[in-house]
Amino acid sequence: MKLGALTFDAADPQSLAAFWANLLQRQPRPAHVLPDVWVVDPTPGETPWLFLPVPESKTAKNRCHPDLHTADLDVDVARAVELGAAVVETHDAIGRWVVLRDPEGNEFCLVQDDDVADVEASS
Repeated sequence: MKLGALTFDAADPQSLAAFWANLLQRQPRPAHVLPDVWVVDPTPGETPWLFLPVPESKTAKNRCHPDLHTADLDVDVARAVELGAAVVETHDAIGRWVVLRDPEGNEFCLVQDDDVADVEASS
């Protein structure tokens, strides 16, 4: 088996896809079958992100979330906030990472690349 897509439920799939496309520096692309939106990395072999419309809003913490590694945590956190994310908490005891929420409340982490080995070793 292999991961086919990372899928999010969304009240406004186009808007949420635009947020993630900008954050990930990818291109959004409408899907052909449903009123959903793919965010596809221009590099072949990357996992696409799919956003599906749902009528209900998010009500609880995600049971699963993406961890995104970055070479410059401070710059990318600021960029995420500028795009509409909200900072939830910051960690820097063992490695550095920041928990954020996207515009629809989905949690994700930005992790300083230099500190990835330290964070994984502490798990």
